[in-house]
Amino acid sequence: MIKLHNTKTRRKETFVPIDAENVRMYVCGPTVYDRAHLGNARPVVVFDTLFRLLRHVYGEDHVTYVRNFTDVDDKINAKAAETGRDIRDITDETIKWYREDMDALGALPPSFEPRATEYIAPMVAMIQTLIDKGNAYVEEVGSQHNQPPERYVIFDPKTDSRHVFFAVESFKKYGELSGRTLSDMISGERSEKATNKRNPMDFVLWKPSSGKQPGWESPWGYGRPGWHIECSAMALDLLGESFDIHGGGLDLQFPHHENEIAQSACAVPHGDFARVWMHNEMLQVEGKKMSKSLGNFFTVHDLLEQEIPGEVIRFVLLSTHYRSPMDWTEKKVREAEATLRKWYQLAEMALDNAQPYSAVVAALSDDLNTSKAIAEMHQLAIAEDMSTLRASLGLMGFLESGIPEWAIQHEEEGSGYHIIYPQAISTEVGNTLVEVAKIIEREYILAKQSKDFAKIDIFKEFAGSKNISIGMSPLGIKLEFTKALNADDLRAMVIAAEALK
Repeated sequence: MIKLHNTKTRRKETFVPIDAENVRMYVCGPTVYDRAHLGNARPVVVFDTLFRLLRHVYGEDHVTYVRNFTDVDDKINAKAAETGRDIRDITDETIKWYREDMDALGALPPSFEPRATEYIAPMVAMIQTLIDKGNAYVEEVGSQHNQPPERYVIFDPKTDSRHVFFAVESFKKYGELSGRTLSDMISGERSEKATNKRNPMDFVLWKPSSGKQPGWESPWGYGRPGWHIECSAMALDLLGESFDIHGGGLDLQFPHHENEIAQSACAVPHGDFARVWMHNEMLQVEGKKMSKSLGNFFTVHDLLEQEIPGEVIRFVLLSTHYRSPMDWTEKKVREAEATLRKWYQLAEMALDNAQPYSAVVAALSDDLNTSKAIAEMHQLAIAEDMSTLRASLGLMGFLESGIPEWAIQHEEEGSGYHIIYPQAISTEVGNTLVEVAKIIEREYILAKQSKDFAKIDIFKEFAGSKNISIGMSPLGIKLEFTKALNADDLRAMVIAAEALK
């Protein structure tokens, strides 16, 4: 049983799909004018994990996931004007980058990735429906404000062009998603503050285009859609009048998602649009808001170029519950890499024939509690339940391409000894470490017989100071080094082992 926190009702609810044979989810995607930054990656990883959970519960063929590309926007227009490049070249390149970066994070491709420019006709049809129903109006240049919406305005679309606005006051439930009152709200426009709105809260459905701005013919003249209408049109076309889950970052709750609900509910009043709304919290870097002015702004590509593996980025993003603010720190990166390296080495020895751990599935089913799921996988690693750990890693979006190269460490094995070292080992060093392992094994046996582990505990404390963990593996004694020993440290370890005798 899956439970999800519904932003609209402000409570955790048992998830009951409209149709268990076709569970449907829509997540707002990127505006494609530049590289995706780390904050853009968080909703991708969060909702990819939910996608995986839904597929695990309902079957891979019974879940439809839509994530759009906004490829018509004033930011894209500005980029084209700044660079002199064609708009389509910019959006094609940016989409390619985005897919490569999200693939590096282990995100599955959605079922559909529609581009806004492919859905202009459905947007125009929805806008016309809203005008016909009295929920939208065409601006009248020079008209007085605060007049009721009129369904038709006489003008020649061949020689003239007009904005079309949604009349917020025509939808009585406006503000329910965000919990805002009308007096608290601002216009939902993203840019180009129009002057001919009848109410300052009304938002743009269609705007005129001129010069090199992209545009399409419409009943209101040559122009382009507003930001909000695209998601409503694409969701209606690909998921139907009612679907299960709509997700995105908390920054989209208002005005974007509030406006989606208003225009969709008015255009298709007999549908539910989205039943469950989910929003992930925002991201910080070392306790501060990510910004270029603070020098802590970076893209996913930047991190990958710094040789931070995509799986490590994913782990850090999932280590905090999606509804809590996420703080990206270097310490978390180091800890994530060390944890994954250990887990991958255990998984490498496992058969790929198990099911994910029930406690991991239960944690994810409890409002996508990824931090609890990670804690449960730590227990699997301690117990060295390798096959179940491997399956659980797969459910969480790791091991998409098998054990990654960065996690494979060089190993030297003696008879019953498992030594994991972060680089290739010379024969001399390998033999020395095997001799140390032999001493430790003998002393472990004696300590078990006498029930006196004092000397072993002292040695383990010394080893910990040198970044070495000691334990038992299926092969016997396991020595795991997180960093290479220098000559002095190696000699000190031999001396400490000899002192055990």
